[in-house]
Amino acid sequence: MKLGVVFPQTEIGPDPATVRAYAEAVEGLGFAYLQAYDHVLGADTRVRPDWRGPYTLETLFHEVFVLFGYLAAITHRLELVTGILILPQRQTALVAKQAAEVDVLSGGRLRLGVGVGWNHVEYEALGMDWKTRGVRQAEQIEVMRRLWVEDFVTFEGRFHTMTDVNILPPPVQRPIPIWFGGSHEAVIKRCARLGDGWMPILAPD
Repeated sequence: MKLGVVFPQTEIGPDPATVRAYAEAVEGLGFAYLQAYDHVLGADTRVRPDWRGPYTLETLFHEVFVLFGYLAAITHRLELVTGILILPQRQTALVAKQAAEVDVLSGGRLRLGVGVGWNHVEYEALGMDWKTRGVRQAEQIEVMRRLWVEDFVTFEGRFHTMTDVNILPPPVQRPIPIWFGGSHEAVIKRCARLGDGWMPILAPD
């Protein structure tokens, strides 16, 4: 059994020295992995009464790929885990490139946990369709895996069109392991069909 920690996104603050000290302490204590969750934008609940998220515009989040690039240089054996990255609100090829770069800089220590999220405000602001997030995520997985393992990729799908493209440098792990986060039945089925692992996001039973 491997034990890890959840990076205290909303509590740790912006000081890079504090982030460094935390990561070094986690690795020094012998934990196997560090998991960080993802949000790009908050919202002002005073002017968005339809928004019921647990975070506000005052809640701090470090961007996970930039954070992991920093932690890759600080740590030596700690697995870096997104738990979870809200994949459908991001550009697929860019996520594949960022993930590959983190995997390279960390020596193959990235595990990509993905989910569809709950924050429609983020989707709207990032220019992505909230209603198609599940089916888009499934296609994204196929595209990313191909970009990580193939020399050149040509792909024509519902959401992606690519002709003879590639990613350099490729990741150390080919492909990077993808775990699905969530507890909805559709997510679990998608995980069983496409995933390398499952992150059950459940309240204590």
